[in-house]
Amino acid sequence: MHEPPYPTVLKPYGRALLDAALDREEILCLSGDLTRQCEVDLFQDKLPERFIHAGMAEANMMSMAGALARRGHIPFVHTFGVFATRRPYDQIVNSIAYPGLPVRIIGFMPGVSSPGGPSHQAIEDVAIMRAIPGMTVIDVADAVEISQVVPAIVDVPGPVYLRLKRGEIPVIFDESHTFSVDRAQVLLRGDALALVANGMMLSTALAAARVLEDAGVPVTLVNAPVVKPFDSGTVLEAARGARAVVTAENHSVIGGLGSAVAETLAEAGLARPLRRVGLKDTFAEGSKTGPHLFRKYGLGTQDVVNAAWSALGRSDQPPTVTEVPVAPGEYAPV
Repeated sequence: MHEPPYPTVLKPYGRALLDAALDREEILCLSGDLTRQCEVDLFQDKLPERFIHAGMAEANMMSMAGALARRGHIPFVHTFGVFATRRPYDQIVNSIAYPGLPVRIIGFMPGVSSPGGPSHQAIEDVAIMRAIPGMTVIDVADAVEISQVVPAIVDVPGPVYLRLKRGEIPVIFDESHTFSVDRAQVLLRGDALALVANGMMLSTALAAARVLEDAGVPVTLVNAPVVKPFDSGTVLEAARGARAVVTAENHSVIGGLGSAVAETLAEAGLARPLRRVGLKDTFAEGSKTGPHLFRKYGLGTQDVVNAAWSALGRSDQPPTVTEVPVAPGEYAPV
């Protein structure tokens, strides 16, 4: 893995989708009036005959994608996460998920990665998509995982929801990293705390693990990009080898990664203190800078460290975190 501050790249998803489409003629690209913002201007320029501009009509776009999938195509549907999930939910259920069609729904700007406030922040998208039978739900962490997830989901049975950050994307992993649609990855091993994270919170979890290690708290860090179907085996193995568990997600603590881990521990009868780092049943305001929102709503590195201290029952003060500055442009405007 690389060390922070991480290098960044532009439009890794757009390039990965175009590469996949050049290899697979069944792939179609649909855009909900956010073509450049969802990086699919690259697809439109290169393969215009397989590009469909559906306009600002997300419900119709989902029904259209279902119909195209019935004809043997593999539609990739693009808009912001809120418009990909809240608005067309009924069409996703009835036109795509119920018939088990291979539509790939790509939702950009997850959680508080958007300055647009409650109208643009997808803080519950994982929860509502995870509730749909047969839906695969994925939240990747960096440009390497993005480049690998696109070809990996082309042939996944049934529908897929993929949430993606936009703007400049960090490069956390080196090229030896392999994304898996059915296995979480153990990045670090320690016997005090099991820390489970994904998406934009993985870099935060890595930073927190370093701070905790320096404070004498060895951490097993699990990267769990696939929230459904969930790799409960890897998470249980990590939890059994630790005294406490912490989860970290750029999402509400209700119904997302933290809930998946809680359900896993409860169903296995494994008693471990659990703390969930994420949005605490609240909407979030907008902001010109991402780090401000992450700190305000308890998604910073210090918050993960504090949660670990609490889960471990420590009565002393947790170590103080020095925040690593993000690269310019990493927080994308609407």
